[in-house]
Amino acid sequence: MTALVDDPLIAGMAIRRMLPLHESSRRLRSLYPECPRVYGVAVMEDVSKRRWWPLASALSGEKFEQMYRDAALEMDSRTAAAQQLAATLAHAVIGRVVALVVLEGRAWDTGLENLWVHVDSEGAIDWLGVVDPTLRVLPEDPCSAAEGVVELPSEAALATWIAHRCHRSLAPLFRRLHEVSEGVVSVASMWHTVGTAIVVAATQVPQLAGSSEVVGMRRGQAVLDALVGFGLPVRGEAGLRGRAAGQRPRFLRASRHEGLANLGQPCLS
Repeated sequence: MTALVDDPLIAGMAIRRMLPLHESSRRLRSLYPECPRVYGVAVMEDVSKRRWWPLASALSGEKFEQMYRDAALEMDSRTAAAQQLAATLAHAVIGRVVALVVLEGRAWDTGLENLWVHVDSEGAIDWLGVVDPTLRVLPEDPCSAAEGVVELPSEAALATWIAHRCHRSLAPLFRRLHEVSEGVVSVASMWHTVGTAIVVAATQVPQLAGSSEVVGMRRGQAVLDALVGFGLPVRGEAGLRGRAAGQRPRFLRASRHEGLANLGQPCLS
């Protein structure tokens, strides 16, 4: 078994009250111990605000635009930079929470006002934090009566709530990215990266955790279906296989580590 990397930012968290989200985040970090911030999240009251900023601030000011310009300069491609930043946003907002849905049938609030991002020394997003640590859980969850938990009636209700909150967060972020990148990547293509982020989480988490692949695919599919129901083009070429008439769509199979360290979430060196 791979040992969990001793991450100084995680070690420096000052947890004043232990909540179900803290336990869920610990389990998410253990999925990919070489890069424990790939899936885990922080509670903002537990961390220093150094290098953190509210994701909503990307909609105004120059911080987000500068992030795009720096990426374009480093990659020598405005298109590649826009694609990478879209994938980073998709992983931050929905890929991470789908990982928890697949693993435990739980979800934090992905509303834009609830999300903060941490950036590394080069200005790249490498961690996610939440202001409100309340979890939405399923009826059979052992913590359904605990502090910081709201019970939803079914997997379908959980998937619809996640899809709605992520839609409301990602839509303005993608519009802003389309604006600052001067349209080098279409908004529809950005939504395709959302489908890819869901597929990656729904296929890799069961492999990493040794949990049910059937449950993972079912829960990931439910979120995809909910997004499609909102009219979003998440089923791009990279998201799902083609299907014959009358067949349900099938997930693409991702390799164990494919995508984990390439979604704007660099591993620790």
